[in-house]
Amino acid sequence: MRRAPIIWLATSFVVLVCVSLIGVQSWVTWRAREIQLRESTAAASNLAQAVAQHAYDTIKETDTVLVGLVERLEVDGAAAPQSERLRMLLRQRVAELPQLHGIFVYAADGSWLVNSQDVMLKNQNNAEREYFVYHRTHADRGAHIGPPIRSKSTGAWIITVSRRVTLPGGGFGGVVLASLDMGYFKKFYERFDIGRAGAIFIALDPGIVLLRRPFDPKALGRNISALPLYSRYLPLGPVGTAVITSGQDGVTRINSYRRLEQYPLVVSAALSRDEVLAQWRADAYLQGGAVALLALALALLGSRLIRQIDLRIEAEAELVRARNALEALNQTLEKLAMQDGLTGLANRRQFDLSLQAEFSRAMRNASSLALIMIDVDCFKQYHDIYGHAAGDECLRAIGRAVAEGKHRPGDVTARYGGEEMVVLLPETDVAGAMLVAENIRKAIQKLALTHPGNPTGLVTVSAGVNAFAPVRHDNLPIELVETADQALYVAKAGGRNRVCSQAGMAAARLAPLAAQR
Repeated sequence: MRRAPIIWLATSFVVLVCVSLIGVQSWVTWRAREIQLRESTAAASNLAQAVAQHAYDTIKETDTVLVGLVERLEVDGAAAPQSERLRMLLRQRVAELPQLHGIFVYAADGSWLVNSQDVMLKNQNNAEREYFVYHRTHADRGAHIGPPIRSKSTGAWIITVSRRVTLPGGGFGGVVLASLDMGYFKKFYERFDIGRAGAIFIALDPGIVLLRRPFDPKALGRNISALPLYSRYLPLGPVGTAVITSGQDGVTRINSYRRLEQYPLVVSAALSRDEVLAQWRADAYLQGGAVALLALALALLGSRLIRQIDLRIEAEAELVRARNALEALNQTLEKLAMQDGLTGLANRRQFDLSLQAEFSRAMRNASSLALIMIDVDCFKQYHDIYGHAAGDECLRAIGRAVAEGKHRPGDVTARYGGEEMVVLLPETDVAGAMLVAENIRKAIQKLALTHPGNPTGLVTVSAGVNAFAPVRHDNLPIELVETADQALYVAKAGGRNRVCSQAGMAAARLAPLAAQR
């Protein structure tokens, strides 16, 4: 008995130490991962804030120039005396602001009036451009940021910021446009260390990409409104951070985004999760390997210790096994002592013990206890005709049928003596016991065992049934046996092959009195 606890304790100790080492290391590693991700999230958020502030400052400076230019055009116009002064002013503004690619003024028909170029191209018309169509069809006086386009004058990629010029009567008078050099933004974004798979982009509120790092001309003007950033996260709030797998290159990034309040722009700064966790992953492998080796060494030492304990108590274990085998043999012998050797049912001794136990339980619980007494009809004649060997085989078949009539674990079937058998049914009334007895009777009759000495020509049984709830000091177990035996006698006297109960006996005694009346 001591061997299993000792081995279990030793094994548990070794396993606990190893699991604790691995568990602590796993927690530390996971904690380091969470800290790394939290720091990277903060870095992405700060980066997005810096990019958003830069975009705002850049466009605000540009828009301020356009506001002054619109006011001047609407007051002084762009007639010939003013053209040269305007051109010099525009060239001065472009020289002052490094983000500006150029400033242009277009007439109501889209023709070029004046711009910041050294030599203005002739016969040019921008009436088909997106920004020109927008201002011609919208009376909005605010700034309009258009999608990325190629400049007609230089062929470079630019971002347009424009405003409408309104005539004194409210009509459309043209457009003033400032084009932003994408190279200016690219140089600014290249200052940030975002790794090889990091990304920064600026997009219009509807989801049109204006600029992206890494720079890819194919991505410019692309509509990303169906991607998770627009469809899932921006509706939740103008500022946030989310882990998103890019629809462009499939890289999973920690993405921090902001929607500018003053201009219809969305800025996003994203760091590759794999790159962020690269150093953490290397450290995790190194530390995990070291802990695994230590745990393996402890496990080997522990297993050797357990083996030594096992060898030292082997003799005691052998004694325990021998004792257990002896106990099992004794249990088998005890079971055989309680079993009828012919039918396999419980024997008379087991029945008497079960009757006493169930009788006491029925008294405590105030529940009904039923007994079925079964006897084979004309069994002496069966012996005389077929002999004892056939009689024994007949009793075995009947015993199997009686045993199969028991449906609950608490029911007891036993051979009472000779060809008599009993069924003890706890928590069963007379009606229930009658049903069980009748089923057993029918099952034995269905065996169709030939019996010339029985009027039916087959082996049949008669059964007596009684049930009552015993009362302490008023009833004894033998009363249940005696009343069931009396009912069996009535069944025999009534023609055999039938079931009779104590209640049926009472009805039979009252029948002659009823006839006399």
